[in-house]
Amino acid sequence: MTVKRRLVDLCLMALMGVLMVVSKEALAFLPNIELVSLLIILFTRTFRGLALGALAVFLLLEGLLYGFGLWWIMYLYVWPILFLLAWLCRRMDRAWQWAILAGAFGFAFGTLCAVSYLPIGGVRMMLAWIVSGIAFDIPHGIGNFLLTLLLYRPLTRALERINSTRTAAS
Repeated sequence: MTVKRRLVDLCLMALMGVLMVVSKEALAFLPNIELVSLLIILFTRTFRGLALGALAVFLLLEGLLYGFGLWWIMYLYVWPILFLLAWLCRRMDRAWQWAILAGAFGFAFGTLCAVSYLPIGGVRMMLAWIVSGIAFDIPHGIGNFLLTLLLYRPLTRALERINSTRTAAS
Protein backbone atom coordinates (compact mmCIF):
# COMPACT_ATOMS: atom_id res chain seq x y z
CA MET A 1 0.00 0.00 0.00
CA THR A 2 1.38 3.39 -0.95
CA VAL A 3 1.89 6.28 1.42
CA LYS A 4 -0.72 8.24 -0.54
CA ARG A 5 -3.28 5.44 -0.13
CA ARG A 6 -2.58 5.18 3.61
CA LEU A 7 -3.04 8.93 4.00
CA VAL A 8 -6.31 8.84 2.05
CA ASP A 9 -7.53 5.94 4.21
CA LEU A 10 -6.61 7.76 7.46
CA CYS A 11 -8.46 10.87 6.31
CA LEU A 12 -11.44 8.77 5.26
CA MET A 13 -11.59 7.04 8.66
CA ALA A 14 -11.44 10.41 10.41
CA LEU A 15 -14.19 11.84 8.21
CA MET A 16 -16.41 8.79 8.72
CA GLY A 17 -15.94 8.99 12.50
CA VAL A 18 -16.75 12.71 12.53
CA LEU A 19 -19.80 12.09 10.32
CA MET A 20 -21.12 9.60 12.88
CA VAL A 21 -20.69 12.16 15.69
CA VAL A 22 -22.25 15.00 13.67
CA SER A 23 -25.21 12.86 12.59
CA LYS A 24 -25.78 11.79 16.21
CA GLU A 25 -25.67 15.39 17.41
CA ALA A 26 -27.95 16.60 14.61
CA LEU A 27 -30.65 14.15 15.67
CA ALA A 28 -30.05 14.47 19.42
CA PHE A 29 -33.37 16.31 19.88
CA LEU A 30 -35.16 13.08 18.92
CA PRO A 31 -34.97 10.43 21.68
CA ASN A 32 -32.89 7.46 20.52
CA ILE A 33 -33.22 8.25 16.82
CA GLU A 34 -29.78 8.10 15.25
CA LEU A 35 -27.94 7.39 12.01
CA VAL A 36 -24.89 5.86 13.66
CA SER A 37 -26.22 2.30 13.31
CA LEU A 38 -26.90 2.75 9.60
CA LEU A 39 -23.54 4.43 9.04
CA ILE A 40 -21.65 1.62 10.78
CA ILE A 41 -23.48 -0.91 8.60
CA LEU A 42 -22.76 1.02 5.41
CA PHE A 43 -19.14 1.81 6.28
CA THR A 44 -18.52 -1.85 7.12
CA ARG A 45 -20.04 -3.05 3.86
CA THR A 46 -18.30 -0.46 1.72
CA PHE A 47 -14.95 0.19 3.38
CA ARG A 48 -14.54 -3.04 5.37
CA GLY A 49 -11.80 -2.76 8.00
CA LEU A 50 -11.60 1.02 7.67
CA ALA A 51 -14.95 1.11 9.45
CA LEU A 52 -13.16 -0.01 12.64
CA GLY A 53 -10.89 3.02 12.41
CA ALA A 54 -13.93 5.25 11.91
CA LEU A 55 -15.56 3.60 14.89
CA ALA A 56 -12.48 4.33 17.01
CA VAL A 57 -12.66 8.01 16.00
CA PHE A 58 -16.36 8.09 16.86
CA LEU A 59 -15.81 6.47 20.26
CA LEU A 60 -12.94 8.77 21.15
CA LEU A 61 -14.87 11.89 20.12
CA GLU A 62 -17.94 10.77 22.07
CA GLY A 63 -15.79 10.30 25.16
CA LEU A 64 -14.19 13.71 24.72
CA LEU A 65 -17.60 15.36 24.24
CA TYR A 66 -19.47 13.69 27.08
CA GLY A 67 -16.82 12.29 29.41
CA PHE A 68 -15.44 8.79 29.81
CA GLY A 69 -18.08 7.30 32.12
CA LEU A 70 -19.72 3.90 32.35
CA TRP A 71 -21.88 4.72 29.32
CA TRP A 72 -18.65 5.03 27.30
CA ILE A 73 -17.51 1.56 28.42
CA MET A 74 -20.82 0.28 27.03
CA TYR A 75 -20.10 1.98 23.72
CA LEU A 76 -16.71 0.24 23.55
CA TYR A 77 -18.39 -3.14 23.10
CA VAL A 78 -21.90 -2.33 21.82
CA TRP A 79 -20.93 -0.53 18.62
CA PRO A 80 -18.25 -3.09 17.67
CA ILE A 81 -20.94 -5.77 18.02
CA LEU A 82 -22.86 -3.99 15.25
CA PHE A 83 -19.68 -3.82 13.17
CA LEU A 84 -19.24 -7.58 13.65
CA LEU A 85 -22.87 -8.29 12.73
CA ALA A 86 -22.56 -6.13 9.61
CA TRP A 87 -19.32 -7.90 8.71
CA LEU A 88 -20.92 -11.32 9.13
CA CYS A 89 -23.97 -10.29 7.06
CA ARG A 90 -22.00 -8.24 4.49
CA ARG A 91 -23.30 -10.28 1.56
CA MET A 92 -26.90 -9.19 2.20
CA ASP A 93 -27.92 -6.59 -0.33
CA ARG A 94 -31.56 -5.79 0.26
CA ALA A 95 -32.55 -2.69 2.20
CA TRP A 96 -35.27 -4.54 4.11
CA GLN A 97 -32.73 -7.12 5.35
CA TRP A 98 -30.46 -4.40 6.70
CA ALA A 99 -33.47 -2.58 8.12
CA ILE A 100 -34.39 -5.69 10.12
CA LEU A 101 -30.82 -6.01 11.41
CA ALA A 102 -30.62 -2.31 12.33
CA GLY A 103 -34.05 -2.41 13.96
CA ALA A 104 -33.21 -5.52 15.98
CA PHE A 105 -29.97 -3.86 17.09
CA GLY A 106 -31.93 -0.79 18.22
CA PHE A 107 -34.38 -2.92 20.19
CA ALA A 108 -31.47 -4.82 21.79
CA PHE A 109 -29.30 -1.76 22.47
CA GLY A 110 -30.41 -1.27 26.07
CA THR A 111 -30.07 -4.96 26.85
CA LEU A 112 -26.57 -5.00 25.41
CA CYS A 113 -25.67 -1.93 27.48
CA ALA A 114 -27.14 -3.53 30.61
CA VAL A 115 -24.45 -6.21 30.56
CA SER A 116 -21.98 -3.65 31.95
CA TYR A 117 -24.11 -3.40 35.11
CA LEU A 118 -23.78 -7.11 35.84
CA PRO A 119 -20.42 -6.84 37.68
CA ILE A 120 -21.53 -3.68 39.51
CA GLY A 121 -25.00 -4.60 40.76
CA GLY A 122 -25.60 -8.16 39.66
CA VAL A 123 -28.52 -9.62 37.76
CA ARG A 124 -31.12 -7.47 39.55
CA MET A 125 -29.46 -4.23 38.52
CA MET A 126 -29.00 -5.48 34.97
CA LEU A 127 -32.67 -6.47 34.73
CA ALA A 128 -33.74 -3.12 36.23
CA TRP A 129 -31.69 -1.35 33.55
CA ILE A 130 -33.29 -3.45 30.80
CA VAL A 131 -36.86 -2.88 32.04
CA SER A 132 -36.37 0.85 32.61
CA GLY A 133 -34.92 1.22 29.12
CA ILE A 134 -37.69 -0.49 27.15
CA ALA A 135 -39.43 2.84 26.46
CA PHE A 136 -36.18 4.06 24.86
CA ASP A 137 -35.37 0.86 22.98
CA ILE A 138 -38.72 0.81 21.16
CA PRO A 139 -38.24 4.15 19.35
CA HIS A 140 -34.58 3.22 18.82
CA GLY A 141 -35.53 0.01 17.02
CA ILE A 142 -38.32 1.62 15.00
CA GLY A 143 -36.10 4.58 14.08
CA ASN A 144 -33.23 2.33 13.00
CA PHE A 145 -35.59 0.21 10.91
CA LEU A 146 -37.23 3.17 9.12
CA LEU A 147 -34.04 5.17 8.56
CA THR A 148 -32.26 2.12 7.16
CA LEU A 149 -35.19 1.22 4.94
CA LEU A 150 -35.33 4.77 3.54
CA LEU A 151 -31.64 5.66 3.31
CA TYR A 152 -29.86 2.38 2.65
CA ARG A 153 -29.93 2.49 -1.16
CA PRO A 154 -29.07 6.20 -1.74
CA LEU A 155 -26.29 6.18 0.85
CA THR A 156 -24.91 2.89 -0.48
CA ARG A 157 -24.66 4.38 -3.98
CA ALA A 158 -22.92 7.50 -2.67
CA LEU A 159 -20.41 5.52 -0.58
CA GLU A 160 -19.68 3.13 -3.45
CA ARG A 161 -18.84 6.12 -5.66
CA ILE A 162 -16.49 7.44 -2.98
CA ASN A 163 -14.89 4.01 -2.61
CA SER A 164 -14.42 3.56 -6.36
CA THR A 165 -12.72 6.98 -6.54
CA ARG A 166 -10.55 6.03 -3.56
CA THR A 167 -9.46 2.72 -5.06
CA ALA A 168 -8.92 4.19 -8.55
CA ALA A 169 -6.68 6.93 -7.13
CA SER A 170 -4.25 4.49 -5.53
